[in-house]
Amino acid sequence: MDEPSKPGFVDRLRTRFAWFDHVMRAQQRYQDAKGDFYAAGITYFTVFALFALLMVGFAVAGFILSARPHLLEAIEHRIRITVAGNFGQQLIALMDSAVASRTSVGIIGLATAAWAGLGWMANLREALSQMWEQRVEPPGFVRTKLSDLLALVSTFVALLLTFGLTALGSPSLMAAVLKRVGIDDIASFYGVLRAASLLMSFLVAWLLFTWMIARLPREHTHFLSSLWAGLLAAVGFEIFKQVGALYLQSVMHGPAGATFGPVLGLMVFAYVTARLILFATAWAATSAAVLALTPVEPPPPAQITPRLQVDEGLSGRQALAAAAAGALGALGLSRWARRKR
Repeated sequence: MDEPSKPGFVDRLRTRFAWFDHVMRAQQRYQDAKGDFYAAGITYFTVFALFALLMVGFAVAGFILSARPHLLEAIEHRIRITVAGNFGQQLIALMDSAVASRTSVGIIGLATAAWAGLGWMANLREALSQMWEQRVEPPGFVRTKLSDLLALVSTFVALLLTFGLTALGSPSLMAAVLKRVGIDDIASFYGVLRAASLLMSFLVAWLLFTWMIARLPREHTHFLSSLWAGLLAAVGFEIFKQVGALYLQSVMHGPAGATFGPVLGLMVFAYVTARLILFATAWAATSAAVLALTPVEPPPPAQITPRLQVDEGLSGRQALAAAAAGALGALGLSRWARRKR
């Protein structure tokens, strides 16, 4: 008999280390749920929505400048001083046209932002639900869109709070607060301010990712596992932010990098962040606590297939062989009986 095959190196590591087994379970769940496919869709709608929000921002700036002509004149004067020649005139003409078309740009930007935002939220919620293996039947088109709109507004508010708290923890704002209280020697406190800024940014990211993992799926999930997954996502996000800052510093020197670097950086940033959130969700969904609460599905019903075998009797060759065997047996038996007499 063949000896049973020995477990491989990865299987032995999974048996020995529980955390490594958890990583492999999360990776398998991420792959089975098509995490890369959903991350690409989220990235597409993220970039699309950001450009639409830029249109809205230009429209808002146009309304502000049209209501304050002196501010518009000051900006145009600053452009003439800073940028000489035809290029400066083109910038002024472009700004004037943006102010003149502020209403149409704002309406188109709002409509595009609403459409892209709902698509972004639908893809994100569906991806998170797939990581949790939720098979929720949609309640209907209208109710689904209203639910996505409510989730989009709440996410937008959470992002604003995130950016606001992150800005409050910035070293420049902390330095201004120190000057307000009468501390002028800011250089000696730079390390403390930098550490406080990173800590504030990390805590805010932790809360944001935890809320997204636990509350954005179609059904609410295990909060404690989502809390640990949010911590994992926050650590990876902070590391990725530092690497991204180094990338932008390296590509912004040349003209090609200044032109295409921010766009490529934005796409890479959105894609990696989406993958990070989805993997952290798969990590939460494959924790021991969640798997212990997951109901075991019953086995599929057994299918009984009767097999009917028809006995057609002995064939001619079989009958002839049986008769010959019987004759030989009778002959042998008669000879034995004669010898006994």
